[in-house]
Amino acid sequence: MSDSILEALFNGKIAPWQRKCTYSPERVKLERIIESEKQYFCKKMSSDDLMRFEELQNLFMKAAYDEELDIYLHGFTLASLIATEVMGKKQDIINE
Repeated sequence: MSDSILEALFNGKIAPWQRKCTYSPERVKLERIIESEKQYFCKKMSSDDLMRFEELQNLFMKAAYDEELDIYLHGFTLASLIATEVMGKKQDIINE
């Protein structure tokens, strides 16, 4: 017998944060261009500017993480509310 989704999440069989992201060819190309541009500018910077630039990148990454976490939590909450509403209609469906 297979685990329910809740059991699989609880037992660590599903770890959403470890999912493999698959990128479209366009996204892969975009990532390459971004990296190329970043390398170009990094070569032109002084060591102090490079250090500040890396710190700026870290701030962008933290902001992106915080936003992704907020989106995930909001989505999970909405899904839970939908499931609760659907389960509330269960008896109506059974009695039809």
